[in-house]
Amino acid sequence: MTDTRTEAPGDFTTAAEPLRRELLAHCYRMLGSVADAEDAVQETYLRAWRAYDRFEGRASVRSWLYRIATNTCLTALERRERRALPSGLGGPAADPAAPLAADQSVAWLQPVPDALVAPSAQDPGEIVASRESMRLALVASLQYLPARQRAVLILRDVLAFSAAEVAEILDTTVAAVKSTLQRARGRLDEVAPARDDVAEPSEPERRALLDRYIEAIENADPEALRRLLHDDLVLEATPQRTWYAGVATCLPFLVRHVFGAGRWRMVPTGANGQPAVVAYVDGGDGVYRAYGVVVLTVAAGGIRRINAFGEPGLAAAFGCPSELG
Repeated sequence: MTDTRTEAPGDFTTAAEPLRRELLAHCYRMLGSVADAEDAVQETYLRAWRAYDRFEGRASVRSWLYRIATNTCLTALERRERRALPSGLGGPAADPAAPLAADQSVAWLQPVPDALVAPSAQDPGEIVASRESMRLALVASLQYLPARQRAVLILRDVLAFSAAEVAEILDTTVAAVKSTLQRARGRLDEVAPARDDVAEPSEPERRALLDRYIEAIENADPEALRRLLHDDLVLEATPQRTWYAGVATCLPFLVRHVFGAGRWRMVPTGANGQPAVVAYVDGGDGVYRAYGVVVLTVAAGGIRRINAFGEPGLAAAFGCPSELG
């Protein structure tokens, strides 16, 4: 039967629209892709709108929407493979001069723009907590969990729903939620980064570091870049399956495959609560075309990880054009 309604009732819009940002963050943590998360949120709102006249108010609108969103994600995950980073597929390469080969068969993890998921409130504690729960390495670790374990852990440990609320959302028992959460926490402890591996710089420090990184790459200055890098640097660049560990390997790779005076232009941004850039590469005709997004993980002593996502379409997701003149 065709739905002929063309706009949502005003009370639904008033109740549901303020939750869109946090629902997008939830779907992104579940799916590991900003594009898939946006599709899931769109589907969530469509289903909720169609069912709103049957909503009886036995739970809050928020938990009702999370139920729809979570189950939408679980359905999506039934037919999709795990989103991954190169470091999740094998060990690091030793030769920075090895030829590059893209692997388009892998479902690669995507970054998410802070502008889409950062909390609108200005409470410093809430902002820090949000950034921690969105960090790229943590989202990558969540992808190791089976789908229902992932949902339970996010709902309980990130969003602080009670065990009873999670049982209602997932149509299961409180005992099952507690058992699933225990298994999920154990698995996450095996694969998640230690909290001490990352640092939360102040906003001025964050921007200063990002500006120095941009300057070093745009000027092809390896010495300036080296001063920013942690000795234990990890470098990943999807869709390349190969990745590198240790600045002694990563820096020669960058010099060989990335550097070139005037080759790059970068627009500062934020992704996953971390400093990031939308990167553009010179096509040889004076036009800089979108390469993708580069996300930096900052730790004591410098940049600990560089994750480059060579996906030109990400520029649009970050509100940037596909070309710079």
